[in-house]
Amino acid sequence: MAEVAEKGSNALFVDFVLLLRDYGVPASPKDLLELNAGLVKGIVHSLDDLFVFSRLVFVRRVEHMDAFERAFCFYFYGIDVPAVAEDDYALFHTKQFREWLEEQIASGELPRKAIWHYDPEELMKKFWDTLKEQMEEHHGGSKWIGQKGNSPFGHSGNAERGVRVQGQSGNRSALKVIGDRRYIAYSDKQQLREENLRQALESMKHLKNEGPRDLLNLNKTIYETSRNGGEIELVFERDLRDKISVVLLIDNGGYSMTPFAEITRILFSKLHERFEDMETYYFHNTVYEKVYSDFRRLRAAPTEKILQKREDTRIVFVGDATMAPEELESWGGSITSYGGRAQKPSMYWLGRFADRFKHSCWLNPIPKESWPNTYGAFTLTKIRQCFHMEDMTLGGIKGMVNFLSEK
Repeated sequence: MAEVAEKGSNALFVDFVLLLRDYGVPASPKDLLELNAGLVKGIVHSLDDLFVFSRLVFVRRVEHMDAFERAFCFYFYGIDVPAVAEDDYALFHTKQFREWLEEQIASGELPRKAIWHYDPEELMKKFWDTLKEQMEEHHGGSKWIGQKGNSPFGHSGNAERGVRVQGQSGNRSALKVIGDRRYIAYSDKQQLREENLRQALESMKHLKNEGPRDLLNLNKTIYETSRNGGEIELVFERDLRDKISVVLLIDNGGYSMTPFAEITRILFSKLHERFEDMETYYFHNTVYEKVYSDFRRLRAAPTEKILQKREDTRIVFVGDATMAPEELESWGGSITSYGGRAQKPSMYWLGRFADRFKHSCWLNPIPKESWPNTYGAFTLTKIRQCFHMEDMTLGGIKGMVNFLSEK
């Protein structure tokens, strides 16, 4: 924020910008100056106005919309909305739910062993109903309108650098909008679902563009022709094609991947729709000297054959990367090699994949924030040292696409 300090010591909401960054919204000092310039011009007269104007200033991508609304709600109203959808079981792992549950038990609203007394759906409904009641009962934010208070807005207050405004926060329509959670499905942190996977795969069309230069760019042709004094200069561009080979390797064995079977199935289906030149293989926990071309893992395929593919082939592993350390590092570590133990450890084969294919990525269904503490974190960390790893969220898919798109 050094730029803000240099250009004016009266900049308001510096701490709000810092909070937006914490929530994942890429707010900049330039945005803060733009916000303050609008305040000086009298654009904002109420908290609802501030919500709309600041959203226009700070939010440029739809996936940041929900994060902005949650940050605004927390900063101005003191209401902490978790970054999960209302039907998402990830709610039970959030700080907000744990704090709410402790408060409910302490006040006697819920029994001490409430987590066992209620169905998960019923407990989630109670949490969200409580949150919505807080929003309904809220009467304005402490950082907005006030007489003789500490708000930077209003009149007759104690704030050293304030902006005089008239009017109240109105019918609190901003809070109603935040409560609707209209953009939660587009958040980068959301788990992939059928309805939002389309958005995640949209960016995959930029994975690689190839083809003959047979498309006439009319605008550039007119520009270049003008530069040549009227002599026609035709400008052709390449067709947008996905001339790229993809190899998808899926961990479909063991109980650890069972909770992620549905989302893996959806991703598998959509990727096959997206790429024509794509091969799929299956493995259990990790890769050894052979993988399988069928999901029942009956038809073995030599791993060496995959390693002979072109170096620019994109390799995508899908698995939780958690297992016993011996499976990854020990000679003969495979637990599914019946009739003869695997001779070389899995790390040998994974290392060869990483050396051969620079565009290799591991897609992990376990949320990124759980990687350091999950069961099997040792092997997950070892595999991360070998491959670029992303979690199976919208942001993770985009991170994978960006990585695979690097020249």
